[in-house]
Amino acid sequence: MNWHSANIEAVFSKLSADPSKGLTQDEAERRLGLYGANELKTDKGPTSLTIFLNQFKDALIIILLIATALSALVGEIFDAGLIFLIVVFSAGLGFLQEHRAEKAIKALRKMLSPVTRVLRDGIEAEIPSKELAPGDILILKAGDRIPADGRLIELHSLMIDEASLTGESMPVEKKVQAMPDDSILSERLNMAYAGTVASYGRGKAVVTATGMNTELGKIAREVVTIKKEKSPLEKRTDEIGRWLGAIAFGICFAVAGMGILKETVNGSLSLGFMLKMVMFAVALAVAAVPEALSAIVTGTLALGMQDMAKRNALVRRMTAVETLGSVTVICSDKTGTITKGEMTVRKIFLNDKFYEVTGTGYETEGAFIPECGQEEFKNFFMASLLCNDAVLTKDEDGYGIKGNPTEGALLVLAAKAGVSSEDIR
Repeated sequence: MNWHSANIEAVFSKLSADPSKGLTQDEAERRLGLYGANELKTDKGPTSLTIFLNQFKDALIIILLIATALSALVGEIFDAGLIFLIVVFSAGLGFLQEHRAEKAIKALRKMLSPVTRVLRDGIEAEIPSKELAPGDILILKAGDRIPADGRLIELHSLMIDEASLTGESMPVEKKVQAMPDDSILSERLNMAYAGTVASYGRGKAVVTATGMNTELGKIAREVVTIKKEKSPLEKRTDEIGRWLGAIAFGICFAVAGMGILKETVNGSLSLGFMLKMVMFAVALAVAAVPEALSAIVTGTLALGMQDMAKRNALVRRMTAVETLGSVTVICSDKTGTITKGEMTVRKIFLNDKFYEVTGTGYETEGAFIPECGQEEFKNFFMASLLCNDAVLTKDEDGYGIKGNPTEGALLVLAAKAGVSSEDIR
């Protein structure tokens, strides 16, 4: 069914949903079992064993393992042990760093379990977003991230930022009327899509699709099929390993072959001489392998991972550090990516007079130049705070805004004057 082109009555009839009461808890659980949890299927991440085994896929590590076996074969037990110790060090360090990163990522996923407001049994309730089911009635306010696809059924100046889905840089003003059947995604003004953000106003929507059935889920399904490429460092080390192995073993076998050929021509070839030449070739091959190279590369990348972690950047795989280091140009859309998305009131014109406002961002510390009394701005602040859906928040990182940045700037402005938005409201 094309939800955007159907009228609201047909949508509720198709979903067997009640706009005034929403789903019952029992019906929601039944549908959850039928449609699955409202979450995107993502890579669960490798197991500890997989992470460990992946350390031995590097070409240089494979060559070192071969060198270890060859050293033991010719009786150089000390050399074999030393090379094997280097291999264990490189693999162990790589495993430790990547295992820590995986644990940190899993911990972040548990912390970031979003909740959403819905109507259940006629009562407004907050539930985990993953428990949403088709037919649920979503209650949306400015600042909310839309948790599922839904048909809008009630609006109060609702605007949604759909940049993550359509690339549209400005928030889209929504409608409840049915749209033409052939409307493209960006023109379906009566729909709210998972992953977008309500930036202004409020409204209600009935859930039409969850999880991998959402428009965002369709994109996620395509992303999963993308072939993973090796990093520049992995490509270079593989190339070095192939050339090093081919040249070293080629020279060794050539030396052994010439020695055996010479003895054959002289007519003095013996089994003992052949074994001696083979052992010599093996020893030469082992000597040609740079045992410390793998350990140096692994150690350098590990230091890079730790340095990134100190700057609050979590790197999942060690080779990604080098990939980032290889970047020379970053092409990016500025809006909302490089800028902070904050707005700050810098100047007020009131009663034929200009007032400068100090302070940066959403911090509530600031002053008015020239100074002004609260009474002088009473009506101004009253209008700014009551015609406003934003919320001023505070955590250990400082102040923030939930809602439209422009409205948030007005809340901060009032706070600088000592006016509480909660008291006014």
